[in-house]
Amino acid sequence: METKYASSIVTATAKARQEASTVFLAKVFNWMAIGLGMTGLVAWLTAETGLIYAIRPFFIILILAELGLVFYLSARIEKIQPATATGLFFGYAFLNGLTLSVIFLMYTGASIVGTFLITAAMFGAMSVYGLVTKRDLSGLGSFMFMGLIGIIIASIVNIFLASSALHWAISLIGVLVFVGLTAYDVQKIKMMGDQGIMGQGEGAIRKGAIIGALALYLDFINLFLMLLRFFGGSRD
Repeated sequence: METKYASSIVTATAKARQEASTVFLAKVFNWMAIGLGMTGLVAWLTAETGLIYAIRPFFIILILAELGLVFYLSARIEKIQPATATGLFFGYAFLNGLTLSVIFLMYTGASIVGTFLITAAMFGAMSVYGLVTKRDLSGLGSFMFMGLIGIIIASIVNIFLASSALHWAISLIGVLVFVGLTAYDVQKIKMMGDQGIMGQGEGAIRKGAIIGALALYLDFINLFLMLLRFFGGSRD
């Protein structure tokens, strides 16, 4: 009788933990979707209203501000208030929308929408893989991070070389890197939920969801930009 009772407790606990993990994942994806929606809306409005021509001289400043927000949010997530973390996330999404508005001048609207749909399909597939695979993807994550560093270095070098071949190589490797990072980040976020973040208080849950949403947001945006180099139809 006691064994049966203990077994039922274990089963109920596992079920509750699974439900809590699912709720946490839903929060992460919801925040990511809201951030992407804000970025897309701001980018479109900035291009459509002509504001892009007013802010173009400040693009470098905007990009540096974006980097500063990402580094600050990632480094201070444990110490800042949940409302501050949320504000920083939306601030980054807004600034990113300003800088990404340039794509509406470079590519046709149809190709942007088409590339977005392709990105969503690839992102969704890798998210599912990250959720269901039993394989530990931590090694893949480390390898993809090294690939990301390589892409950054190669991109800086290509500013001076202006090599078309290197440009396409960076784009192809970039697609592979951000596809891999998507699966890794989703698995990592799932593990956060499995390890009981839902029991750490509303503030910890919000901050955990925001930092998880930021990671997936960056994966999606960068994958989209890499794919846009292949599928984007030029306005020229």
